[in-house]
Amino acid sequence: MRIKQKPEDFSVKESYRFDEVASGRHRVYLMDKQKLSTFDAADRIREAFGLKPGSISYCGLKDKQGRTEQLIAVDGADVDMQDPDLRLKYLGRTDKPLSAANITSNRFAVTVRMLTEASIGPLNQAAAEINRLGVVNYFDSQRFGSLKHGQGFIAKDLIRGDFEAALRNYLAQPSELDRTEDAKVKAFWRENWGRWDARVPFEGTRKYHRILKSLREHPGDYLRAFLQIDASYRAMLLFTYQSYLWNEGVRRYLQLLLPRENLFPMKYQAGTLLFHRDADPEVLHPLRESTFPLLAPDSHFEDPKVKQAVDWVLGREKLSLSDLRVEEAPRMLYFKHEERPTIVVPHKLVIGRVQNDDLNRGFLKVNIAFTLPPGAYATLVIKRLFHFAYQEESPQQIRDSWRTPVEDRDGATADTAYAPRGPRRAPAPTPPLPDARPAARAARRSPAAGAAPTPGRRPQSREAVDTRPSQPSPSFRERQRQKKAAKEKARSEQAAKRPESRKKK
Repeated sequence: MRIKQKPEDFSVKESYRFDEVASGRHRVYLMDKQKLSTFDAADRIREAFGLKPGSISYCGLKDKQGRTEQLIAVDGADVDMQDPDLRLKYLGRTDKPLSAANITSNRFAVTVRMLTEASIGPLNQAAAEINRLGVVNYFDSQRFGSLKHGQGFIAKDLIRGDFEAALRNYLAQPSELDRTEDAKVKAFWRENWGRWDARVPFEGTRKYHRILKSLREHPGDYLRAFLQIDASYRAMLLFTYQSYLWNEGVRRYLQLLLPRENLFPMKYQAGTLLFHRDADPEVLHPLRESTFPLLAPDSHFEDPKVKQAVDWVLGREKLSLSDLRVEEAPRMLYFKHEERPTIVVPHKLVIGRVQNDDLNRGFLKVNIAFTLPPGAYATLVIKRLFHFAYQEESPQQIRDSWRTPVEDRDGATADTAYAPRGPRRAPAPTPPLPDARPAARAARRSPAAGAAPTPGRRPQSREAVDTRPSQPSPSFRERQRQKKAAKEKARSEQAAKRPESRKKK
């Protein structure tokens, strides 16, 4: 099975509310984005309009791999953006920044692809289990991108007081799975750590300007440099580790409440999760009403089983509650206690008609829609529905799924991030996408693919195209500049020729 094969396969729309104030300083917009994280979208808007860090607020973070609509508020500035992957619609003004309190629910529409008859069969039974039992409200793999990209838990470095390691993991730890310019910037600083005056040959380094400025002025003060990271992202780095502790604590909590035969495991980015397939009524009702704490130094527990689970996970991490603090910056780097529901129940769960998969020949697809409260993960609902067929992709599988990027005449890279694969146990090779041959022809025609083929010789195959990191495709902003420059050049050439044509007439 596969989700998010294209942006339209994963759609989420916020249900929101805000108090409209005509004279409010915060402009509220509905942001429609695709293949961008909330952080990336906010950074682009800030750069485009010269806004200060922290000037954009939002209700929550939305998935990068999908088509999402969410509310944002801009402090003290009117903005407008109508890019293909990022659009803003003005809604009004309010007198305070947005927060999680402004969102009431999220409506998801997900297309699950590359299904077989065997994986469709148990679907109705799984849906009935979800309606009766709910889904354990874990944080899913998206929360743990720092593990996927090799940065680890940066919060652990901060707790230990090793601020150089924390900054190095943030600034100089390139990911093998990141094919953007940011990975090249991080690789540069990995090779030039300590040489803060070195000139970075990549435009993406602007993102780290404040950090590098601090290091040039105060070399060796890694905490000061780390605090130049945007406040919302700093908080996310701590929250990522909090989320891991929550997942591990709830996993242990379920083991204390339910017999082993009622639980089944499922792999994810940070380890293994446990889900329940059944529960006695005397356990199910309190479980659905229970909460489990996001841990902080001031956390306290009334349920003895919750305390037992917390003690287990902290003991395994060799920590105590009092260790969950950064003494050197207590007001800027801190863990906040919060109660999170243990179980979430999807509302208005609708499973559509099974159809032939239009992207993957020989497979099936199905559309699934449901509503979740803020903070719950739609991907977990999908995984729970298809737990008998789902497997977490390994980094090597992700790399194997990449296809060679194909550049068009304007220098834009075609959207061919992933090639479809067949069932994981099927020995037969997977058929290509319908557009595989046109893409290959485009690659052979493209100037970026190399020099023109010698007459009488067959053109190079796709595998022969040079895709080394030293020849990257231009970033989105760079492509926009190239297009703008090309248009201006064309206009100037036409203007220069126009008087001559008139004289001939």
